[in-house]
Amino acid sequence: MSPRSPMRIFVTRPIPEAGIRPLKARGYDVAINAEARDRPAEERELVAGARGTDAVLSLLTDKITSRVMDAGRPTLKIVANLAVGYDNIDLIAAAERNIRVTHTPGVLDESVAEHAFALLMAISKRIVEGDRYVREGKFRSWGPMLMLGADLAEKTLGLIGAGRIASRVAGFAHKGFRMKILYNDLRRNERLEDEVGATFVSPLEALIPQCDFLSLHCPLNAQTEHLIDERRLGLMKPSAYLINTARGPIVDEAALVRALELGKIKGAALDVFEFEPKVTEGLLRLDNVVMTPHTASASEATRNKMAEMAAANIIEALEGRTPPNLVKIS
Repeated sequence: MSPRSPMRIFVTRPIPEAGIRPLKARGYDVAINAEARDRPAEERELVAGARGTDAVLSLLTDKITSRVMDAGRPTLKIVANLAVGYDNIDLIAAAERNIRVTHTPGVLDESVAEHAFALLMAISKRIVEGDRYVREGKFRSWGPMLMLGADLAEKTLGLIGAGRIASRVAGFAHKGFRMKILYNDLRRNERLEDEVGATFVSPLEALIPQCDFLSLHCPLNAQTEHLIDERRLGLMKPSAYLINTARGPIVDEAALVRALELGKIKGAALDVFEFEPKVTEGLLRLDNVVMTPHTASASEATRNKMAEMAAANIIEALEGRTPPNLVKIS
């Protein structure tokens, strides 16, 4: 009887070597889709790569559909997502095919929270706008009305979603700037209340009008898509700022453009986009928007840890154990 060939791992896009080394050390055959280095993998690539594979290591930009999973049958055992979120994976299809799904929670909390707060400061202090002003040779003299922004101290920060990342943002805001913290979530976070004096406010319509800064930290699902729409943007103060490091489709970007153009809100800072990687054209024209290319977790240490965690999830699954970061499919 001939020995079984090495288990095969398909990596949908290039990832840090920290995630590849442990897989190769186990003797697995690791195939990396190098064509998709600077773009999301196409479905045809995912289908081709999944054939005859035991595990797929995917990124949040890669749609793992039932068709991709069927291409991997009967050997495919796990889809390990290199991300906290997993809205790119058809969880129902995975459950029907007895394919495990894992993610990489916790490891990027600090990086994303730091980025969210950096965006908050950048938009309120007009950092990007000021940098461009200087580079374009427009700076002639200090003036009392030049580039007036907003202060943070003792202002009100509203959080939609109160998980680990939001809690860290709240800590920066309250401990560093004495900001008042309000939040809305499906359930109360008593630890957040104890640590920073946060106040739970429900419904959402009661929270939004009180906030000087509104930061999004909720997952994307059927209930949160376009959660921030024209009506809720209309509830914000004209002096308020919106920050989104969660998922793009939580915000109706067409409505956001209108709100920014009409001065219904002061500004917005976005790391994610509704039609990513495409950016709604109106956002590109506006000076009161700061944008980054979905890089909130983009520190070398964080991305290495994420890759290591995804690899560990695969190893545990292929060696017959329960992966530590299994997504529960209800």
